[in-house]
Amino acid sequence: MSYVPPHLRNATSTSVATARTPSVTLDNNNNNHHHHHKLAFPSNTTTTTNCSPSLSFHNNASRRSSAAPPSPRILATPDAVFPQWQPSERVSRMTPEQIEEIRSRLNLDVAVASDSPPAPAPAPIESFTDMCLHPSIMKDIAYHEYTRPTSIQAQAMPIALSGRDLLGCAETGSGKTAAFTIPMIQHCLAQPPIRRNDGPLALVLAPTRELAQQIEKEVKAFSRSLESLKTAIVVGGTNIEKQRFELRAGVEIAVATPGRFIDHLQQGNTSLSRISFVVLDEADRMLDMGFEPQIREVMRNLPEKHQTLLFSATMPVEIEELSKEYLANPVQVKVGKVSSPTTNVSQTLVKISENEKIDRLLDLLVEEASQAEKCGHPFPLTIVFVERKTRCDEVAEALVAQGLSAVSLHGGRSQSEREAALHDFRSGTTNILVATDVASRGLDVTGVSHVINLDLPKSNLISLTNAYLKLQLWLPQL
Repeated sequence: MSYVPPHLRNATSTSVATARTPSVTLDNNNNNHHHHHKLAFPSNTTTTTNCSPSLSFHNNASRRSSAAPPSPRILATPDAVFPQWQPSERVSRMTPEQIEEIRSRLNLDVAVASDSPPAPAPAPIESFTDMCLHPSIMKDIAYHEYTRPTSIQAQAMPIALSGRDLLGCAETGSGKTAAFTIPMIQHCLAQPPIRRNDGPLALVLAPTRELAQQIEKEVKAFSRSLESLKTAIVVGGTNIEKQRFELRAGVEIAVATPGRFIDHLQQGNTSLSRISFVVLDEADRMLDMGFEPQIREVMRNLPEKHQTLLFSATMPVEIEELSKEYLANPVQVKVGKVSSPTTNVSQTLVKISENEKIDRLLDLLVEEASQAEKCGHPFPLTIVFVERKTRCDEVAEALVAQGLSAVSLHGGRSQSEREAALHDFRSGTTNILVATDVASRGLDVTGVSHVINLDLPKSNLISLTNAYLKLQLWLPQL
């Protein structure tokens, strides 16, 4: 299925319909055009004592090197493969009581959509070995010294591996990126090899450039042993020619911000025809930033057979509507309470006038610096959120003038400047990050102690649940 921009659809609908090549139905028992859980290949009937061998993978490197020269004729788009997946036999033998005990211990709340048939959610798995992952993925998990899955990984990964749609709620730093990255890589390895101009097999949409880059880094971490698996980062503020070249050459996974991905679709640089695995990360944030039209444009033009994973830190009505429209019988997984502060976050509300805010902020941080120096401790990592770009630079300059180490981060800075600011903050070279809501969610920065909202957030979608926060100071306008 080729993507046709909205303004060209009426003019091209006839030719598109005529040129479309009929697809081959791989599952003869599937007469319903609904998706993934009815599209799995018939499982191997041979029983095993550990991991099921019925999950087969294609060696894309060897397939590419031995392929014949491309034919000038139009090739049919290969059908997506949704192999039957089974965990280890030990997990398969777990009783409902054991499953509930694990979920209770991991603070998991699992619910299945009421649509019929309401198949039970797969059991949580507390060992990567029991997930029966591809050997190369297991090698990379061991390389990065991942020992046990986090709560969201223990439950979300089996759901994704089984081909089910997922609606996941978990806070920043919980490991949710790996929870969708690892099943996504495994899914891509089971697909027929990509060809030039063939479009990605999997797509991850994220609200900001920084989060997209963070996700791409995670994808590369768990596919470092797979030289044939290629990833493209498709975001604004970077070289679009490089992105165009990578997309046209063919990539298995595209990690993108919605606006830039639509740009490439309209230019014909990529396609939706092979996408069978979609992730909407920080979906509530994307809606808050006005990306709903772009998300819907992508989702309603996807191939009929695809799997969708939606992650959100909050559960507003808009997210529920989005999930009902684009997820089929999803399993909903929540870790802890959604939209509420964790127990180790102390929040303080200080009411002062607008013209006193910056002075009060300077007093607080200068005092903090003095206390840290007396105790022989480094200045604690601090994030100051403001509403406007100009305000961001103004506050950062005021902090630097007071002898504090501060840097600004907002959409008006170049991509290299934004990357440098985040790098300096993550490494501790800079102690204070002054940012607009471009950094309000999704960025996992270890060791942040203080978060200050200098301007009262205008949306309840700004999450206050990050587990690494110790102080939440609000300075609202009277």
